[in-house]
Amino acid sequence: MQTNLADFIKDTIEGKEADTILRTCVHCGFCLAICPTYQLLDDELDSPRGRIYLMKQVLEGQIATQKTQLHLDRCLTCRACETVCPSGVRYGRLVDICRNVVEKQVGRSLRANTIRYALRQVLPNPSIFASLLKMGQIVRSLLPKRIRDSVPSKARDAGAWPSAQHTRKMLVLDGCVQPAIAPNINAAAARILDKLGISLIKAENAGCCGAVSYHLNAQQEGLDYMRHNIDAWWPYIESSVGQGIEAIVMTASGCGVTVKEYGHFLSHDRIYAAKAARISELTKDISEILEVETKNLTPLLNNSRPSTGKSKLSFHSPCTLQHGLQIHGVIENILTTAGFDLSFVRDSDLCCGSAGTYSILQPQLSKQLLKNKIVELESSSPTQIVTANIGCLTHLQSGTALTVKHWVEVLDEKLLGHYI
Repeated sequence: MQTNLADFIKDTIEGKEADTILRTCVHCGFCLAICPTYQLLDDELDSPRGRIYLMKQVLEGQIATQKTQLHLDRCLTCRACETVCPSGVRYGRLVDICRNVVEKQVGRSLRANTIRYALRQVLPNPSIFASLLKMGQIVRSLLPKRIRDSVPSKARDAGAWPSAQHTRKMLVLDGCVQPAIAPNINAAAARILDKLGISLIKAENAGCCGAVSYHLNAQQEGLDYMRHNIDAWWPYIESSVGQGIEAIVMTASGCGVTVKEYGHFLSHDRIYAAKAARISELTKDISEILEVETKNLTPLLNNSRPSTGKSKLSFHSPCTLQHGLQIHGVIENILTTAGFDLSFVRDSDLCCGSAGTYSILQPQLSKQLLKNKIVELESSSPTQIVTANIGCLTHLQSGTALTVKHWVEVLDEKLLGHYI
């Protein structure tokens, strides 16, 4: 694609990056078939190719309109288009750049700005979110159904966290909403790794990965969250020379895909660039860790394999896992090795509609995507649904009577002998 970017952006870091991405696109249209919003709305401007044309116009100097902003807002940034793109167009990064430009040109209503500001203040702050969640749970029965369905009735007990007794050590990101909604996820990961001779450590000062703010166009705020986490983790990494913090483990693929890109986000920061690159190198989804540890994990699983036919699971692979981190089939293989019967899920590459804050900001589209996803996940009559991201977990749970868990929770239950 030929480009002629406008003077206001062409010589900036973002402009040069956007120009490179735009020039990669060859208009092939492969992305249309995989785009969830195009499938629902049948409007090419709600497809990656259509949005690329809109973004190109804005970056070349055409003033953005509210219609431009609407089509970009409707994008889930699921990045399924990146998975199928034969030219390797980094569409997700282009959307981040252009949304910021459009926001500055078009602005938003007071109501829209207030909602977005509230999301940025509440979701990345674990103490505020936990307090509001408890209040919501107390009055849950009085809430409108749409809101009530989004409020978890209660958090699953986390159980014991093993002491850090092993020579092999890894850090884990506690996250923002996960400790309040599902504290058992990281605890389960810690117990599994403990059985493999690895201690999982929480850096108490680490917080939000930065994704919420960054993708709501408060990009400098998002970068500050990233710097804060690097500062929290760096003493562990710096002091582990010769001993080894082997990895920074992510149990939420939504956080993982962001932390994995710290090196890119902060590549032009003179102070943090090198550290951010090292953080990206160390960042691993929990599935990547357990895949490497297969030879040690398999004997444990063989000793706790369930009776055939008792544990049928539907696995929902989050977009951030399969399209962002490009991890395919790893979790399915681990669960199959553990003796679980996995259902076939049609259209497994399509988004469930959670997509960070999308379910709040685009409720109608999100609800339809959720409905479609639940139909496919339930089609083989599984005993429960498992996934790999806290956002998907809570979103899916709001649409089904089946129990939805993180996949490491059921694996932990199996190893403890609690799974039926």
